[in-house]
Amino acid sequence: MAGANTTPEVLIVEDTLAMALMYQQHLKKAGIKSQICQSGSLALIELRKGKVDTVLLDLQLPDMNGLDIIQEMDGTNHNITFIVITANGSINTAVDAMRAGAYDFLIKPFPTEKLLTTVKNALEREKVKTTVQVLKKSLKTNQVPGFVGESEPMLEVYKMIENVANSTAAVFITGESGTGKEVTAQAIHKVSHRRDAPFIALNCAALPENLIESEIFGHVKGAFTGAHEARKGAASQANGGTLFLDEICEMDINLQAKLLRFLQTGQVKRVGSDWSEDVDVRIVCATNRNPMTEVAEKRFREDLFYRLDVLSIELPPLSHRGRDVILLAENFLKTYAAEEGKQLKAISPKAQELMLDYHWPGNIRELQNAVRKAAVVYDGIELEPHMLSLKTAELSAPKEKYKLIGVAGETTGYTPQQSLKTTVTVDILQPMTRIEQTIIEAVIASCNGSIPKASQILQLSPSTIYRKREAWIKEGLEQQSKAG
Repeated sequence: MAGANTTPEVLIVEDTLAMALMYQQHLKKAGIKSQICQSGSLALIELRKGKVDTVLLDLQLPDMNGLDIIQEMDGTNHNITFIVITANGSINTAVDAMRAGAYDFLIKPFPTEKLLTTVKNALEREKVKTTVQVLKKSLKTNQVPGFVGESEPMLEVYKMIENVANSTAAVFITGESGTGKEVTAQAIHKVSHRRDAPFIALNCAALPENLIESEIFGHVKGAFTGAHEARKGAASQANGGTLFLDEICEMDINLQAKLLRFLQTGQVKRVGSDWSEDVDVRIVCATNRNPMTEVAEKRFREDLFYRLDVLSIELPPLSHRGRDVILLAENFLKTYAAEEGKQLKAISPKAQELMLDYHWPGNIRELQNAVRKAAVVYDGIELEPHMLSLKTAELSAPKEKYKLIGVAGETTGYTPQQSLKTTVTVDILQPMTRIEQTIIEAVIASCNGSIPKASQILQLSPSTIYRKREAWIKEGLEQQSKAG
């Protein structure tokens, strides 16, 4: 049976019609369109059409097990988000579904709020995946390393890119060196309505102070020694498109005033010229410094900063991107092994563990160089730990620092060594793994769910936290399965 909606956001696969209609009604009240299928065979027909990406799937169907549907679609090009529904006595089946690739599960009976939250999260995930696909298509990201990966911090970046792309306001990108600031600027341009116009990038730190004004605004013939002919600047070259000013905080304070005037008027005055010309450009700028510190130290004009910092994107360091480091490394390995004619095809488990635990102070650029060097120097089928030239000091640095205050046998308050506006009660008469879990989850909650922020407080790498949480979830599911 199908609902009246012709463009459903969710496919409800449930053989009990009353239950299916109830789910559909709850979703409708939340503004979510849905369609109903009462059998697995009908569901497969709908899913193969490729029009629905999110599925609310009851595992006990009259003609097949819901797991069969997940496994059947796993072998296709359709990347579907499954939310499985099971009875309390079948939690072990939910565990199997999660291992098979299901996104989340609901155990009957469940409250309406739980249903809506889970479905909304799945739809948001699909929206982000669509954004990633658009970016990958427009940027050919199999060749652009900055957009390999789907970690939580990068999903936030993708969403920001999508949100700011078609605005005319300036964008300020911050992040450590090697995190992909220019790639981000290119992405903003490529998914905007300016995509067919020029994208002009200028590195303010790479140009001599006496030439940077000319590079941005252009000059007339004879404006200065060596100006043998008139030349357009980057702002005029980018007319109709995007002008990217990298390392903006390196710009001379006097030139900053001229840039501010350009932003206010939309007019370019070439060096040595008495007249101005109108240009239409979208300004995107970036820095690896803290712009607020630069403003406070009077190295960067406050009025210019607020003119540029209308829309902000902060890129996460590689150490905050979890398993993205493996995806990036695999991408690099494939490229460089082919270039060098080597047989390196995979990264060994031990090398992966090393990569996940390493801090990567040079970010993506350091990873790229490490993999490239390995591909040039070494032979073999798998990339092993000894092939990576990493700074051992980073690997031996202490990563876990927390202070428990209290008396043995009593509950105690927890205070991290960095400032944290919360406390948590911990029963110290329990295994250390449980104490650790309680503390880590409390810090994550205090950071509004942000694992990168929690990692800074705990002085644990985000990848370590992600792995621990994954292990806790699996352990909890298995315990529920045994209890059931």
